Amino acid sequence: MRLDKYLSYSLNITRKQAKNLIKDKQILINNQLVLDSNYHIDVDNDVVSCQGEVIEYEQFVYYMLNKPAGVISATIDNQYETVLDLIEPNDCKKGLFPVGRLDIDTEGLLILTNNGKLGHLLTNPKNHVEKKYYVEVQGELTNKDVEIFAKGMNLPDLKKGFIKTLPAELEILTTGDISTCYVTIFEGKYHQIKRMFEHVNKEVIYLKRIMIKGIYLDETLEPGEYRRLTAEELHRLKEGFNL
Repeated sequence: MRLDKYLSYSLNITRKQAKNLIKDKQILINNQLVLDSNYHIDVDNDVVSCQGEVIEYEQFVYYMLNKPAGVISATIDNQYETVLDLIEPNDCKKGLFPVGRLDIDTEGLLILTNNGKLGHLLTNPKNHVEKKYYVEVQGELTNKDVEIFAKGMNLPDLKKGFIKTLPAELEILTTGDISTCYVTIFEGKYHQIKRMFEHVNKEVIYLKRIMIKGIYLDETLEPGEYRRLTAEELHRLKEGFNL
């Protein structure tokens, strides 16, 4: 890898800023001064330092975010705060993006990474990635609703007329005028959870994603807080994919 690219990725700076560091004699490789931006770095073996501090190269980052309501799942927006606005500048690596999306009023687990291939695999409908939500609805939930979710349902669609959902798991926690439940789905159609409950004449009044592919939201994270995935969580996220 070129030295300027290595510095740009590792220090989260522009390529021009990286070249300026090299030009200003701030970069050592294996304790030797290097002034060539095109110098090829052996990522696994070379030790690169800047102003006396060793630079650890990290190509990809993986964060778990507890998305709050009112924030959109986008990288940039002129009207609303985005999930990237919640990430500290030093952590906001180039190419960082949210994997999938949560509606603006939906809270909970969102994975952010700059690994585009993994992000595509996790959002590809063909991979049937498991996602679990805690839901509060207006209306009484019944075993009939459980059966309808389990069979899949036809939802109205402007382009196709109707779309068929995959079987989903509805676990009733409490039922009454306001009912609570868990819903597990294996796809991610537009406004899917809300539309599925509309199909059984219920209105979603609170929605929070709590799990993706076996990774549960860290309950110690307050809304708007994030942390890196653990090695075990990252293994689960990648499991079964050819990466």
